[in-house]
Amino acid sequence: MTDDRTGDQLLQMLSALANPHRLRILAALRKRESYVSELARELGIGRPLLHMHLQVLEKAGLVVGRHEISEDGKALRFFRVTDFDEHLTPERVTAAAKTLSADSEPTGKAKK
Repeated sequence: MTDDRTGDQLLQMLSALANPHRLRILAALRKRESYVSELARELGIGRPLLHMHLQVLEKAGLVVGRHEISEDGKALRFFRVTDFDEHLTPERVTAAAKTLSADSEPTGKAKK
């Protein structure tokens, strides 16, 4: 996916990228596809935490997962980085802002 993301999708992608664990996950997966246990060991984080971050990245369209059965019968979930190329410019932000849904609008009063 490239610059055709809606405002909501752009916010979701930027939100997913705004976490150091998720940036490290993307960097590790950029090198090669990996399964959850292997990736958790490589990054030094627990599988439940890794799984939560992978779900955020997958929902944002930055990674995709697939299931595979190993030779010994274990179910493995492999992840890889998707091809994405988002260019942030003032024009791109303006166009994305026009497509924001009501759900992404701020609520309440701004702090002074």
